[in-house]
Amino acid sequence: MSREEAFDQLLKKIKLLTESAWYGKVLEPDVRQWLNQFEEASNIEDDEQLQALFLLTHFIYFGQREIRELLKALYRDLFKTPVIHQIRRMNGGTKEAIILHTEFLKHLSQTKFLGVGNPSESGVHLLYYFRQENLLASSQFINTHEIFSRDATASTVSLKIRDPAIKNYVFIDDICGSGTQAAQYSKDIVEPLRALKPDVRIDYLVLFATRTGLEFIRSLNRYDRVAAVYELDESFKSLDPSSRIFHASSEFDRLKVRATCERYGKKLCPGHPLGYKDGQLLIGFNHNTPDNTLPIFWADDPWRPMFKRYQKA
Repeated sequence: MSREEAFDQLLKKIKLLTESAWYGKVLEPDVRQWLNQFEEASNIEDDEQLQALFLLTHFIYFGQREIRELLKALYRDLFKTPVIHQIRRMNGGTKEAIILHTEFLKHLSQTKFLGVGNPSESGVHLLYYFRQENLLASSQFINTHEIFSRDATASTVSLKIRDPAIKNYVFIDDICGSGTQAAQYSKDIVEPLRALKPDVRIDYLVLFATRTGLEFIRSLNRYDRVAAVYELDESFKSLDPSSRIFHASSEFDRLKVRATCERYGKKLCPGHPLGYKDGQLLIGFNHNTPDNTLPIFWADDPWRPMFKRYQKA
């Protein structure tokens, strides 16, 4: 196969993806401008533009429609269903709809949902859609600063629980890559909360998570439950030996593609050339692109990104 044939074949796949799954997010002129940042070669295996196109054909993009459906799944499968099962166990395995509904509403009234991060970040941003899709009242949501209040009656100011009637706190996030943010949150928020209210239940529920990230968060033993709608195993590390996108019949050599990504990544994201903490993901969302994804896709200025990432700072 010639370079031109390989290029056209890959470009056809991109066109199909943008028409069927990417909602017109990626157009051919954008693809060509992005590719112009890579080098060409006479040998297909060594052609950086073809390597980049190959990776792009395996990029997983979630639009607003998919994110909303996933938020419904998070509420139904990771929150409501386990609570219903618990209510059944505590009531002799009852299937009485009235009992289950009444007890669930009681549990819900003692629950608050929170986003991970400050109000400008994606975890908090998703709560708007989460509330809409699951028909929840705005009173079910609070900001993290509303968990505590300051007790200034003593000689020294101390923290106390603002609303003792809340028994369950559910933290929601879009993605858990390395687990760094959730770990920091558990240290800054969860630890003092549990110290003040030892019987409180605190869950961390996320749309997407790497297996290693979930294991790391669980190992901290700070959250009562850590779960994801979609768990990403090691095969989602696109450039590792276990990668799901390279196989015996592939025209591209994994190590050569990895070398290309590392070479550009070292300039685009020093210290994390293959994504934050070696994430190597090929995933993006309508609202942002995770930094665990390969930087060649999201890095900006002077680089032209394919799926721009909006930095936290």
